[in-house]
Amino acid sequence: MLPRELPIYELETAVVASLRAQGRLIVQAPTGSGKSTQIPQMLWQHGLLGEKGEVVVLQPRRLAARMLAKRVAEECGTALGEGVGYQIRLESRVSERTRIRFVTEGILLRQMSFDATLRGVSALVFDEFHERHLYGDISLARALQIQQTIRPDLKIIVMSATLDAGALKTYLAPCEVLVSHGRSYPVRIEYLPKTANFDQDAVWDVAASECARVASASDGDMLVFMPGAYEISRTVQAIQGSRVLREFVVFPLHGELPPEQQDRAVARAETRKIIVSTNVAETSLTIDGVTVVIDCGLARMARFDPHRGINTLLIEKISAASADQRAGRAGRTAPGVCVRLWTEREHGQRAPQELPEVKRLDLSEVVLTLKASGIE
Repeated sequence: MLPRELPIYELETAVVASLRAQGRLIVQAPTGSGKSTQIPQMLWQHGLLGEKGEVVVLQPRRLAARMLAKRVAEECGTALGEGVGYQIRLESRVSERTRIRFVTEGILLRQMSFDATLRGVSALVFDEFHERHLYGDISLARALQIQQTIRPDLKIIVMSATLDAGALKTYLAPCEVLVSHGRSYPVRIEYLPKTANFDQDAVWDVAASECARVASASDGDMLVFMPGAYEISRTVQAIQGSRVLREFVVFPLHGELPPEQQDRAVARAETRKIIVSTNVAETSLTIDGVTVVIDCGLARMARFDPHRGINTLLIEKISAASADQRAGRAGRTAPGVCVRLWTEREHGQRAPQELPEVKRLDLSEVVLTLKASGIE
C-alpha cells in the first residue's frame, strides 16, 4: 500500500486546520492507520514546522523510535540522520538538517530541563499515549506549561489507538479530537476452553502447542507475545522442537537485542515465520504478513516495590485494551485469528485499561529532574 492510501489521510485537512487554529490536537486512530509515520510528514509538508523547525515524535520504546525513523526516512527519500532521524539512550542519528526526530520519552524531558524554550522545536507528537508512561505524562504537562507561557506557537498532538479521549480533551482544552476508523481485516478471537495453570504447564509449552494447532489453518506468519527475554528464549526452543512447525523460521524480538537482529525479525522472509516478542510489537511497529497472534496475556510492568524501596519489573496480566491492541496485529493484511491463553470468563475480569505509571512508581527521580530545571 502506498503511504497516501493509508486511512489517516482522511484526516489530513482537519489535522492541518485544527493545528493552525488551536495548536493542540488529539488523534484517535487504530493500529495500521498510518498515524505514527504520516502525521509528522503532514506537518513538514504543510509548512507547520516553519523554515527550520522540527517535529519531535515521542515513542514509549527505543525499538519503535529507531524503526519508525528508518521507515519515514525511506518514504521521504532522505538518508537516516539527515531529514529524518532518531535519538534514544546511548544512540543518536540526527543532524542540523533533521526536521522529523523520533525520540524516547526521557530524551525529551531532559531536553526540556536544559532548554525551557525548546529552541528549534515547532511541534511535539506524543504517540501511543494510552500506555501512560511516567515520562510521557510529565513531558505532556511540561509541554502544555511551555505552550501557555513562553511558546504559544508550539504545536502539541497526542495520538493513540485505545485512548480515553474524554479526560484528555478536558485537560488539553481548547482541543479538538479527530477520529480515524482505519481499514483493518476481521480478527477471530479464540480463548482456551479451561484455565491454564502455567505453574504446571509452562507458558512457552502452551504457546508452542497453540502455534502447532493453528498452523495448518492459516497461511500467514505468527506473532507470539511473551513477557520477557527469558520466556521468549524458552518459547523459541519449544517451537523449534515441534515437528509440526518445522517449516517455520523463528525469530525473537525484544529491546535488548542488537539492531540487526531486530531488523531481521520484522523484515519480510522467504519462508513462513514465527516472531516471539515482548510488548514492543504491541504498538507502533507494523510487521507485515502476520495473520495469527498467540497472546499469553502477560507483560512485565514497572511498579514500586515497598519491601525493597525501589522501582522494579513484575510479570502481571495485561488489560483488555492491551489485549485488543495485540489482537489487531493479526488483521493488518488479511483476515486473522488471535488465540488468547486464558478463558473468556477470565477476560471479563481484566482491567479495562492499564493503571498509569504515575500511580505505580516512586516519583523521586522525576521530581528531582523537574527541580533541576527550575520547576517547583
